[in-house]
Amino acid sequence: MDPKTATRRTLVVKMGILALFAIVALRLVQIQVIDARLYQERARRQYEAKVELPADRGSLYDRNGRILVANARCISYGADPKMVGNAKLNIAGRFAAVFDKPRSMYLEKLNQDDRHFVWLERRMPQQSAERINAGEFEGIVAMNESRRIYHYDRLAGQLLGFTDIDNKGLSGIELKLDSLLRGTNGSVTMQKDGLGRRRPSTDYPRMEPIDGLSAMLTIDAEYQAIVEEELRKGVERNQADGGLAAMMDPKTGEILAMANYPSINPAEPSGVSQAETRNRVITDAFEPGSVFKIVTSAAALDRNLVQPVQKFDAEQGVYVVRLPNGKKRNVITDTHKHGILTFEEAMEVSSNIVMAKISDIVGAEALYVTARNFGFGTETGIDLPGEISGELKKPTEWSGTTLNTMAYGYEVAVTPLQLLAAYAAVANRGVLMKPFVIRQIMNPAGEVVQEFQPQVVRRVVNKSTSETLVRFFRGVVERGTGTMAAVKGLAVAGKTGTSRKFVDGRYVPGSYTASFVGFFPAENPAVVCLVMLDNPPAERGVYTGGLVSAPIFKAIAEKIAATSNKFAERPAQIASAVPRVAVPDLSTMPIDDAKAALEARGLDAQFKGNGNVVMRQTPEPGTRAVRGTRVTLNTAPVAVPAKGFTTIPDVRGLPVRRAVTRLALQRLDAAITGSGMVMAQSPLPGEQTRAGTRVTLRCAPRAQSSPALQ
Repeated sequence: MDPKTATRRTLVVKMGILALFAIVALRLVQIQVIDARLYQERARRQYEAKVELPADRGSLYDRNGRILVANARCISYGADPKMVGNAKLNIAGRFAAVFDKPRSMYLEKLNQDDRHFVWLERRMPQQSAERINAGEFEGIVAMNESRRIYHYDRLAGQLLGFTDIDNKGLSGIELKLDSLLRGTNGSVTMQKDGLGRRRPSTDYPRMEPIDGLSAMLTIDAEYQAIVEEELRKGVERNQADGGLAAMMDPKTGEILAMANYPSINPAEPSGVSQAETRNRVITDAFEPGSVFKIVTSAAALDRNLVQPVQKFDAEQGVYVVRLPNGKKRNVITDTHKHGILTFEEAMEVSSNIVMAKISDIVGAEALYVTARNFGFGTETGIDLPGEISGELKKPTEWSGTTLNTMAYGYEVAVTPLQLLAAYAAVANRGVLMKPFVIRQIMNPAGEVVQEFQPQVVRRVVNKSTSETLVRFFRGVVERGTGTMAAVKGLAVAGKTGTSRKFVDGRYVPGSYTASFVGFFPAENPAVVCLVMLDNPPAERGVYTGGLVSAPIFKAIAEKIAATSNKFAERPAQIASAVPRVAVPDLSTMPIDDAKAALEARGLDAQFKGNGNVVMRQTPEPGTRAVRGTRVTLNTAPVAVPAKGFTTIPDVRGLPVRRAVTRLALQRLDAAITGSGMVMAQSPLPGEQTRAGTRVTLRCAPRAQSSPALQ
């Protein structure tokens, strides 16, 4: 090889080496300077992990401080499929054995190697932690979470609503107040040490979770239980497709109860159809039938167009309405044949014919304006999701028959809540109140941060008109179509209604909606209640509002009245000038926990006895007390069970509400049969068992009292 060739080759090699060094240098500059932050972030991710600290969702209470919805501590398990390595079979086997599920289900999740995180189980009992022992496996993490506990199972299911697996509200109050109830999750940054163990990083601040706000509702759990039980009995007795009922304080607009049947269990929403979750009191509209005669009567009386004693011919049950040229326009019928009736008598026997004749005197404009003033055709504005406005056509859209048929409740669509509010306006001396169901918003310490006051919508009719209508409605119950709603010793006023069902553009033969709306005591109404049954079988001959819905109203009214020194307790007292907090239920709590619970609400504790567990307390749970109030706690010595275990308390003889609360405080679940007082329990009291064990309670109503929650 000549020297020139060798020199050229040496030069080429040197240039190649220099180019290689240049490429390496440029790559180092890119990694250490240009893309430094990117690689720092990747490195940080390998030894750091941000762990979420879940906030507790706020609780829901009834108007008397009874807890309706709360939370229970549970544990969730996640995995990083990239980190579990060869332990997948062992992990899947462990989870399958503990939770009694197929091992293949867990293997399918663990084999998702393209993901850094998968859930293996969510919200499982705390005692599962000892059997799973997540720390034994690389890539498995156990996290504390909470799940919703609905203390009374199906009670007010559609009204309260439910949450998803992540505790996000999906329906009802849970959806309406979701942003307030859910709180704000916190976080802590974890670092891996040389052995792969995770420890909290001191280089990053720990963000504590902010628990959600709680809400006190206007409903009374005891009234709600009465309404639901009697509605269920009525639907089953009459073989109806379903039913609904709602109860309201006419003076304030507070909803005292709101029930749908079939009901749902919000703790188990997975098997429930979307249609079943609807709160039909606000989401469904129907032609009301004779209960709409409140509008026709109010329009006539308030304008002095018709007097109560004015007489009309009821045409022996068949009225042929003719055009000016004599051609037949419409035929109106009554269920029963009547001759001459006064206006008041026509209301009592629910004559469609007389109401149609009165509508001719009232006229389209006055009938429409009165219906609008009562709130028909517009949403009530209640603080619940999903409310519809119904349908009230303007007079320019009416046909030649609309004036007469609307007079007795056809060619108009109303919601049950609109109807309830309209009758409440008459009971409230002509003043329409806005319905509401959320009474107070409270912070985690139990302090009221927002309070909702009754709101007047408008005066619908003058006081004298409302008094006349009340007299009409009392006559309906005492002498007319609503006699089956009469309650001995209690003045009841109300109106029956039966309407044919309009489906797919036609009236379905033999298909009806049966209603009764009433209030009591008639002389000073404290409760307005609506009961409606869907499609009671007409072939049985018992399908009208007076025969199927009025008896349900009667049963509800009797039980409400039996409770009820509460009629003297005016709900308007919510506007107290002195802030108050609800006294928690401290029964069976260790004394240190009880003291902490009271201090969190600004209440003092006074202990009596030398025990370590609270057995009784004064004031009673749910009492609204001024901050600084001293709560007396009677204690008794109780053996402390081993970790992960608890002692079953004696709840026999307690109202079911108190029994469920005591069990929850001992970290026990409840299965309830019947309602009222707890007569028997299994397992027996005094036994030590694992936390999360289900205790079966057999209940029965107290003598001479309601089977409702106490």
